[in-house]
Amino acid sequence: MQQIQQSLSQRFGSSQVEKMERNNETFCLITLPGSKELRILMTTGLSDFQMKVHEKHAGEEWKELYVLIPSYWDLADEADVNMNWVFDWLIKLKNYVITNDTWLGHGHTLPTGKDMHQISPNMRQNHFMLSDPIELTEELAPIQLEDKTIGFLALIPIFADEMDYKQGKGTAKLFAKFALQNITEKLDNFRSTVLKTRWNFFAK
Repeated sequence: MQQIQQSLSQRFGSSQVEKMERNNETFCLITLPGSKELRILMTTGLSDFQMKVHEKHAGEEWKELYVLIPSYWDLADEADVNMNWVFDWLIKLKNYVITNDTWLGHGHTLPTGKDMHQISPNMRQNHFMLSDPIELTEELAPIQLEDKTIGFLALIPIFADEMDYKQGKGTAKLFAKFALQNITEKLDNFRSTVLKTRWNFFAK
């Protein structure tokens, strides 16, 4: 954990990187310089665990998870359910990987629960998709340490119809629709589905 924090401090500047404690977990909060107050909230310690990836994903064994926080979010308000879910889900996914000795990678998806409830009162999506950096491709390029390369996976909320589309058409086509509407990993309380109606599911 110390190695990656040092690497992030070197990349962004020590004044831009701080530790944040929540729910007995330590997170890394990075304020992007000159970025209209965008912030990265990132797990710590997951990259100490070597994930058992499939053979074709060799080299992707070490990851940290993150969310890209918009400027209008106040993470300091611990009672705000519209914002504190990011901490809960980053912890949940980190512990899921370690406890089950499994792995997460680009394009993996998961529901919010058996009842697939919406994420928060303001965030109507009910699934998550993991993604390699989109908006932060340069900022979160993999970090090369002596013995491993650490990559980063964004947690992106998606709607039920987007999940259906991904299952029917594939991950690449869903990301292509995201790109057409300039949707990245940045969280957005006001985003609507990239699919105009459920009736165009089989449209190209």
